[in-house]
Amino acid sequence: MTGTLVAREGTVRVLIVDDEPELTELLSAAVTAAGWRPFTAEDGRGALRLARGCTPHVVVLDGMLPDVDGVDVLRSLRRENTRLPVLMLTARDALEHRLDGLSAGADDYVTKPFSLEEIMLRLRGLLRRTGADTAADEESVLVLGDLVLADKTREVQRGGTPIPLTAKEFDLLRFLMSHPHQVLSKGQILDHVWNASFDGGGNLVEVYVYGLRAKIDKGRAPMIHTVRGVGYAIRAAED
Repeated sequence: MTGTLVAREGTVRVLIVDDEPELTELLSAAVTAAGWRPFTAEDGRGALRLARGCTPHVVVLDGMLPDVDGVDVLRSLRRENTRLPVLMLTARDALEHRLDGLSAGADDYVTKPFSLEEIMLRLRGLLRRTGADTAADEESVLVLGDLVLADKTREVQRGGTPIPLTAKEFDLLRFLMSHPHQVLSKGQILDHVWNASFDGGGNLVEVYVYGLRAKIDKGRAPMIHTVRGVGYAIRAAED
């Protein structure tokens, strides 16, 4: 995942699971053009981790993955969310395989090659039938590069890996991610994360930023940056 703050309240999140980079790129572009937010995974295990973090409204799932069979991934997704609409893709057109996917809970099935127009029409149909397009209006998700924050569930992940945060660490991260690239002063952070009258001492913000950075940036390209004499800023690692 790339870019800055792109997922927002009312955004439909589409999880695309396929190990063909060119196909994934095409699907992501079509989803973005529709005003939705794509999340991508190239294998089954990555898809399941990502699904738990970004809580997609619909899934495009390849039936042939390098690590886990797509039907098994579908069954796992179904166990965690029985109402999640899933559109399966496969190069195999055997009737038995279609029946396996449908019996495991696939809502629709398309064989390769296919047209992007057909995929988008089918996705819109799935969203309408399941009411997922309406549910998207009730949620808020912030995305910055590979960092995802789900406001409703108060879950955070980076690169598909869940990151446990304390309540104040979560509030601090949400405030930073709501203002990507913007340098926020310690005073601004105190006012919004705590409150204007809170006297937390001179180093409270530094302590919490240090702890948050240790969890978000540990072993990864840094996202939280100190601007000496001014404050702190967050930006996608690739920026």
